[in-house]
Amino acid sequence: MYSTIAALVLSAATALAAVWPVGPPRPAIVRGWEPPATAYGPGHRGVDLAAPPGTPVRAAAAGRVSFAGPVAGRGVLSVTHRSTGAPPLRTTYEPVRPLVRAGSEVTAGQVVGVVAPGPRSHCTGTCLHWGLRRGDAYLDPLSLLPPPLLRRPPSRLLPLDGRR
Repeated sequence: MYSTIAALVLSAATALAAVWPVGPPRPAIVRGWEPPATAYGPGHRGVDLAAPPGTPVRAAAAGRVSFAGPVAGRGVLSVTHRSTGAPPLRTTYEPVRPLVRAGSEVTAGQVVGVVAPGPRSHCTGTCLHWGLRRGDAYLDPLSLLPPPLLRRPPSRLLPLDGRR
């Protein structure tokens, strides 16, 4: 089921100009996407990106803010990406302090919030949880990014004496 959905996401995502929601540089992935075996089974329905409180959060792709506010004590932001099929793709970000309101149009890379501190954070306040959904189906948000953004830059050797 997930491979079929992933193929649909990739075809829809090619129309989006997507960017990392935190960085540059490319953020470290603290925990990857782990799809559940069943709709209500255990899993990780998004990716956790290393980002301390106060880090600017950018819209991964252009769209309309569909929600910006608290959920279970954490700040959450959702952006709906039109022209990505029916139902459209929707990215989510938490914990954040939103800087935009529901109904706002945003562009890819636009700062839409900041990582919020707090004990209720998904990964103890040191990450941004980035999610992707189509309707009720959770998808891998990394599938939005073009392959060059997923690659790490090449290693660079430095002189032994520490000069750059």
